[in-house]
Amino acid sequence: MKIARYIKMHEADNVAIVVNDGGLPAGSVFPDGLALVEGVPQGHKVALLDLAEGDPVTRYNVTIGYADQAIPRGSWVSEKVLRMPGARSLDGLPIGTRKPAPLPPLEGYTFQGYRNADGSVGTRNILAVSTTVQCVSGVVEHAVKRIKEELLPRYPNVDDVVGLEHIYGCGVAIDAPGAEVPIRTLRNISKNPNFGNQVMVVSLGCEKLPPTRLFPSGSIPIASANLNAPAGEPDVVCLQDGAHVGFNSMIDSIMRTAEHHLSALNARQRETVPAAELVVGVQCGGSDAFSGVTANPAVGFATDLLVRAGATVMFSEVTEVRDGIDQLTSRAETPEVAQAMIREMQWYDDYLKRGGVDRSANTTPGNKKGGLSNIVEKAMGSIVKSGSGAINGVLSPGDKLTQKGLIYAATPASDFICGTLQLAAGMNIHVFTTGRGTPYGLAAVPVIKVATRNDLAQRWHDLMDVNAGRIASGEASIEDVGWELFRLMLEVASGKETWAEHWKIHNSLALFNPAPVT
Repeated sequence: MKIARYIKMHEADNVAIVVNDGGLPAGSVFPDGLALVEGVPQGHKVALLDLAEGDPVTRYNVTIGYADQAIPRGSWVSEKVLRMPGARSLDGLPIGTRKPAPLPPLEGYTFQGYRNADGSVGTRNILAVSTTVQCVSGVVEHAVKRIKEELLPRYPNVDDVVGLEHIYGCGVAIDAPGAEVPIRTLRNISKNPNFGNQVMVVSLGCEKLPPTRLFPSGSIPIASANLNAPAGEPDVVCLQDGAHVGFNSMIDSIMRTAEHHLSALNARQRETVPAAELVVGVQCGGSDAFSGVTANPAVGFATDLLVRAGATVMFSEVTEVRDGIDQLTSRAETPEVAQAMIREMQWYDDYLKRGGVDRSANTTPGNKKGGLSNIVEKAMGSIVKSGSGAINGVLSPGDKLTQKGLIYAATPASDFICGTLQLAAGMNIHVFTTGRGTPYGLAAVPVIKVATRNDLAQRWHDLMDVNAGRIASGEASIEDVGWELFRLMLEVASGKETWAEHWKIHNSLALFNPAPVT
């Protein structure tokens, strides 16, 4: 007979989540004597006290809702019996009131990375073929397939070839307010450290986003050897160039240009670099109630380790952390950092107002099935990925990193959009936690997948790299899994393959454009 178990996040909480796989039936009795008056699914909340209508329901020592009816002790507290609180005002927030003391340095950790001429460090050695406009995507896709089949085997030190294809680059909205976001995103992704400062571009020739606008003069860190492109300029293949006669001529031109870049990339060698050169993006998707109990706290512990080692960690997802903004501004290193976070949250509030919707739309059916009643509860589990340190800086969507430490990179919560914007910022390794499960991956950086539950880790054994569910089952601590993740990041940064890389689970670029498409 299985022992009924629940997890209570804070001593002041009046609800806890059921741990047992498959949930528990009515009549189940916990070791403290609490008896279920109805069945409760795994990850869902049980009332620890009798709650009257209107009483606050607390988890993480935060009011996540108000009882819509009387809820007896031992009852299932689902989203159907909760009324969501109003959004925290962006006025009068605590600014730097909870600034943690600097974390002690963590020295002596290294990985084998590719040092670039601009000072950045790659964890992979990849040729990226950038595009200026959606019209060339089909041609580039065909060319990349042939490059992989015919050229890549000749260059064993090059890990992959990826086409940076998108659905942008022309149309009447190219100059609309906010259009600079996708443009700078495309520009900065092309300069990701894993691409070795090699910027190769395929252009159509008549688009509104020509190479000269995508890459203004001097915006390229360095030009590779043996190329026709001047220093600081991209290497461009223009399909409307009069020299191209027929489709095969276009493909041949792309392949010839690619071979120059492959040759330059193939000459690169891994070398020992300090852990401070890691630029890690952390994200969650397909979240459940265990996300904030197991995987995300373990990531938060690893985040603290990385910052102590001098590395950079980006956490994101405006749409998910909005309801924890007071917890974030209180950790801001400076008032300017706090105001920048407030600015990004205000953009989101204005966006919702323009669309005539509210923030409750964020929590998905899968989130709710996994025990997350609303966005307030989801936010509390999301922000713990940021660890415990001071927040050192804020990036707007599509911007590139210019400092180290713990950075809030403003992105939507949509998995691929968040990943795309973190790529643009310069991340060289990605950590992705999931409870419901999602076959997420990125072509440009290795993605370490962390499962929140034992069941998911066992069922998706060849998709999950780390099982944080052992925290809930008592087999490991948050610290144990955090250290495991930290060491795995160093191994993956040195070339160890993740499951997402093994299966070539790659996304297309997902650009975030706040401008209305007209």
